[in-house]
Amino acid sequence: MSSIFVDTPSLVRDLLKAIETCPVDRPFLFIDLEGINLSRHGSISIMQILIPATGVVYLVDAVTLKTDAFDTASDSGLTLKKVLESETIPKVFFDVRNDSDALCSHFVISLQCVVDIQLLEFVTRPRQGRYLRSLSKCVEENAGLARTELRQWHSIKEAGKKLFAPEKGGSYEVFNARPLPATLVQYCIQDVLLMPKLLLKFSALLTDTKASKVAQETTRRIQESQSASYQSNGPHKAIGPQFQHMR
Repeated sequence: MSSIFVDTPSLVRDLLKAIETCPVDRPFLFIDLEGINLSRHGSISIMQILIPATGVVYLVDAVTLKTDAFDTASDSGLTLKKVLESETIPKVFFDVRNDSDALCSHFVISLQCVVDIQLLEFVTRPRQGRYLRSLSKCVEENAGLARTELRQWHSIKEAGKKLFAPEKGGSYEVFNARPLPATLVQYCIQDVLLMPKLLLKFSALLTDTKASKVAQETTRRIQESQSASYQSNGPHKAIGPQFQHMR
């Protein structure tokens, strides 16, 4: 899959044009963020946006662009802030909580119309259990990859982690390096690359009741992430919501 590094207002406008021309039957945007201590206590470095209709992952450089990343307008007046806050453009995240916290705290963006794949997986399991699953676990069990494809996905992710994970000798500051190392570009792509497959898999298992519960819990997650008492890290984040009597 190809990628475009968006680090000028002109390239932001190109991204907005791609969003504006999305086919109506494929409206989803698949989004992830990277940063240094991604939360209100840290910063946003990169926002990845996969537009499946174009086959392109856009890497929006929040370090270089700062507020221009979200306030630059297309000819029609659309901005990334308006896209993220739109109630009609569906945005797909995997565990939206810290992304929402960071966007709200640093750029005053209040996410709307969000689908959280982590919650979709949790609610559609045959046996729900207590704990949420990571993106890696969801990919392993639900993306339908061949062994060689899964090994390649893990290999790219591991190479990226060696650059930024302190426990592997890396530093999160590397996300602010420009040009962004090619290894990290590939890492960022992997985070959104398989989200469409996961969305299709879990959506096919949804009932109306489960879909409603996921929507309510996603809204609650976003509201919680914007509250003064929100804690961005801790073991509490691994525990799933308590959904009762769902069919």
